Amino acid sequence: MIISLTILLFCAPELVINTMINESKNVVSLCINLIAIYAVWMGILEIVEKTGLGEKLANLLSPIIKKLFKINNSEQIKYVAMNLSANFLGLGNAATPSGIKAIKSMENDLKHTRFAMLMLLVVNSTGLQLLPTTAISLRINAGSTTASDIILPTLLATLASTLFGIVVMFLLNKVKKR
Repeated sequence: MIISLTILLFCAPELVINTMINESKNVVSLCINLIAIYAVWMGILEIVEKTGLGEKLANLLSPIIKKLFKINNSEQIKYVAMNLSANFLGLGNAATPSGIKAIKSMENDLKHTRFAMLMLLVVNSTGLQLLPTTAISLRINAGSTTASDIILPTLLATLASTLFGIVVMFLLNKVKKR
């Protein structure tokens, strides 16, 4: 930003103030739109947790989570399931609270949960998304008429990166055990 501003000062100094003000308006508008999207999804996630759907989701995903994360604690499974669900919907920031709760619930037994913590980090970092809602909303706000065209490419790219991350985690765990 500093480099861009410096170049602008030398190339077109009359545009500096106008550009800064106009872009500040755009940033505020974008933030308001994103807040609305996150408020809706955070509300839905809160309803899921309060109504007990979180436990049902955890039960549904439990076999996968137990095998992938190597955990058996029901509370940890529930938070991991909520985190994965929010990430699958493309709500990375909305998934953060459940991810933090999952990590905190694993802190007491690091000997048995270190792998699960690292796997959660890998799965979150690789960002598997079935529906990239944040990216779609950003494209809509930018004026795209085909904002949802990114669904399939995003799914394929994030699936590949997540599978690669999972494979590397299991390989590193095998190497560590040796």
